[in-house]
Amino acid sequence: MKRKLKIVADAHIWGVESAFSTLPGFDVELSILENRDITHEAVKQADILLTRSSTKVNADLLTGTAVRFAATATVGDDHYDKIWLENNNIRWASAAGSSTAAVIEYMVTVLLELQSQGLISIPGTSIGIIGVGRIGTEMQKTCSVMGMKVLLNDPPRARDEGKSGFCSLHEILEQADLITLHTPLITRGKDNTRHLLNEKSLNDFQGRGIINAARGGCIDNRALLTWLDSDPSRFAALDCWEHEPRPSRNLFSHAGMAIATPHIAGHSLDGKSANTQYIYNALCNYLKIEPVWDKSDHLPQAAKPRTLSVEGDRWQQLYTACNYLYPLAEDNHTMKSWPELGKSELPNPFTDYRRHYPVRRDWQQLAIHFSNAETETLKLAQAIGIKLV
Repeated sequence: MKRKLKIVADAHIWGVESAFSTLPGFDVELSILENRDITHEAVKQADILLTRSSTKVNADLLTGTAVRFAATATVGDDHYDKIWLENNNIRWASAAGSSTAAVIEYMVTVLLELQSQGLISIPGTSIGIIGVGRIGTEMQKTCSVMGMKVLLNDPPRARDEGKSGFCSLHEILEQADLITLHTPLITRGKDNTRHLLNEKSLNDFQGRGIINAARGGCIDNRALLTWLDSDPSRFAALDCWEHEPRPSRNLFSHAGMAIATPHIAGHSLDGKSANTQYIYNALCNYLKIEPVWDKSDHLPQAAKPRTLSVEGDRWQQLYTACNYLYPLAEDNHTMKSWPELGKSELPNPFTDYRRHYPVRRDWQQLAIHFSNAETETLKLAQAIGIKLV
């Protein structure tokens, strides 16, 4: 006889019904709800809770419920009170690592866009990578291949592995032309990353550019606005914002905001499907059953290879290719069109754009052929993740 299993899941988890409506050995009752409807009452009798980042999973939500396993189909997990969950014997999981490829593709396109705008010259630029986990490590490899000087800051890794190869935050601020953040949001302890870049650290920064595709709270956005105001040569490229889905209109519409996108760096179709696969596998592991659902069975076929006739130097050719693979300008243009919205109106387009994001495939799903690129350009294209035919 099958065991009964009640699951409450966020409606905006990709493929949620196909993945979780049936599980081997269980009689599944799946309730798919909008985030606003995932309440204490709604989860009281649930065994399993599956969320995205909009749901705060903590004592307020789960005290007195039957939930024994919770998972978020997102890379970030700061909306989970992990200490409370563990103290109350509730297993939890995230999709950490699932959308690394999509974020790296976003970052490469951002760097090429900054180059195109004349804000950086990629070869020789000194980039400080703060947070050298999965994404930061891939960024280190990619930036090195592109000829950038790479500085690494990751205090937990430096403590575990030794300081060789790592810089202090002070050294990053002094030596880097450009800073990019790839840390989780940690709000307590010696590795606190909330407002890691604040008024003081921004004033100490000797470079001109900041990129954030990590968590919005890692930068004091009010201090960042003041920093941009104080020197017109400074610039920022942000995908993550404080107070989402109500980011500062003054900040995202600022002349120094070279690129503004509404938290979609990891939102490729392949990244979102991988989010679901990660938490599906974690749930199967918790239930001690063999996984049978596979995201690849539910994804559309990749597009046929495309021939691109590219002009200009190596960087312009790569810029053309990357913008075909991921039209960053569309996301930037969309967010830059929102400044006239009132504060109460802003959450709607921010949330809706993320929920109904245009289909974007990982680069390995979209092979291209350069019609007139040199061998060295082709080698570099492959090295930064472009699939060639």
